[in-house]
Amino acid sequence: MDAGGGDLMPNPIAAEANWPRSRLDPDYTARNATTEAEFTRILQAYKDRSLAARDLPGARMDLRFDPQSAETLDLYAAGNGAPVLLFIHGGYWRLLDKDCSAFMAPALAAKGIATAVPNYTLAPAASLTEITRQMRAALVYLWQNAADLGIDHHRIVVCGSSAGGHLAATLAMPGWQAGFGLPAMVPHAALPISGLYDLAPIAACFAQDWLSLTPAEVAALSPLRHPAGTAPTLVALAEAETAGFQRQSAAYAAALSAPMLTIPDRNHFDVILDLADPGSRLFSSLLDLFAQKPRLAPFPGPEIG
Repeated sequence: MDAGGGDLMPNPIAAEANWPRSRLDPDYTARNATTEAEFTRILQAYKDRSLAARDLPGARMDLRFDPQSAETLDLYAAGNGAPVLLFIHGGYWRLLDKDCSAFMAPALAAKGIATAVPNYTLAPAASLTEITRQMRAALVYLWQNAADLGIDHHRIVVCGSSAGGHLAATLAMPGWQAGFGLPAMVPHAALPISGLYDLAPIAACFAQDWLSLTPAEVAALSPLRHPAGTAPTLVALAEAETAGFQRQSAAYAAALSAPMLTIPDRNHFDVILDLADPGSRLFSSLLDLFAQKPRLAPFPGPEIG
């Protein structure tokens, strides 16, 4: 194991913890990748398109998935053993919610795929350890209640953007499933987008002000340090990302020996809107993940097309 905690290869991101904040802060400030006006426009698009998703037949809102925290998720287009996308919102673990995170549900519904969008308790009210536990609880809820929810628990793809990309990657990590009563081969696949995969520089930059990460959390909750046994993963990011996000994605893809998809003409915030565009490369790549042979025998369900 190398000094950065990785179990297969040297971890170039861990060393960033020794860099000055004057370098780290701009490298990890995603808003530097776009203008304030564009950011406002994109955030409104999240909200408007997510609101439209509520018109999907059979949408089920505010399903309580975690009695311990009382957090809830929304489920769209489930039924007949549909595969399901578990999408986790970003916002540096302290902003946004599920109400602006369902914009991809109508396009996926047209392909026979359900969408689950959970809330989590935002930092600093919750630690990153607790936020991660909640998102694992959301996956457990979908798995354990699949028959009642009308989804295929063997075809759950986890996805997220930015901080949500980190959380999706923690669901794809090995080793935690047994403690939650899940098989080791869950989830089916992962699509983290513009994520953060080693927390060492995050603990050394502005985000530490609300995360208060401990060394133990950095070690345990950095997916880059635990690559062996990770679920099949496609690492995606926008072309217009700040340097820190670019380094993180490249290092994580290398550690997993996984493909990395760079989306041209997109920034850190609008890249995920491509999940709502059936003609986009990101959307077709997501369908490819669902189409991979399940790692466990699936429930009978619809073909994806």
